Amino acid sequence: MSSALCFKRILLKLSGEALQGEQGSLDPAAILHCASLVKEAHDCGCQLALIVGAGNIYRGLAGSKLGMQRNCADYIGMLGTCMNALALRQGLEAVGLNCELQSSLPIPGLLPAFDYRQADKLLQEGTVVLFAAGTGHPFFTTDTTAALRASEIGADAVFKATKVNGVYSADPVKNPEAVRYEKISFAEALAKRLKIMDSTAFSLCQDNELPIVVFKFGQPGLLSAILGGDFSNASIVGPQP
Repeated sequence: MSSALCFKRILLKLSGEALQGEQGSLDPAAILHCASLVKEAHDCGCQLALIVGAGNIYRGLAGSKLGMQRNCADYIGMLGTCMNALALRQGLEAVGLNCELQSSLPIPGLLPAFDYRQADKLLQEGTVVLFAAGTGHPFFTTDTTAALRASEIGADAVFKATKVNGVYSADPVKNPEAVRYEKISFAEALAKRLKIMDSTAFSLCQDNELPIVVFKFGQPGLLSAILGGDFSNASIVGPQP
């Protein structure tokens, strides 16, 4: 493992949309592209755990707003993350990575149960670990799952992949004058009411002094650059500014 890495073990949170393409909610080309970017980070010597949302398949909160009972809607979303995790595992294996799944809603013969000790062992061996089914409970987002699992496995940071290259003072799509923060503290982010993760996820990271790295996913070489300490196209939120 490279001693030059700023983060030796990370929890990478991807949106379900990262797996979506013109061919539908699970596009083979998009999956392979994601897998190739993950491999870049792995090849740097970083230990990688991943969580994928289910926005390309079903969003529980959106379903509840349309009249579905929230518990049921969230469980459907959790099953969507299982489908995405299975698809992404195929992509990761296709690019030559060893990958194992762990699920908060285990399915015998398909999705083993989450076990933080086994996950730690696999990560130390260089295996990529995919966590599926959120926390296993409704009313929690995959952002919260990312913060929780990252804390449980002793990750050095949560890497949140988004559509913009960091944390901004305002929505950069709507406000061209928005300023990007390269480094910002948890306290300042709260004071400025910056939307980084949902409040539960943010509090978990803050309480455990777990940095959050926000970056735009999709650009080759970017993950490895951030792991090496280059935040020119990312933002880091942490205990210190």
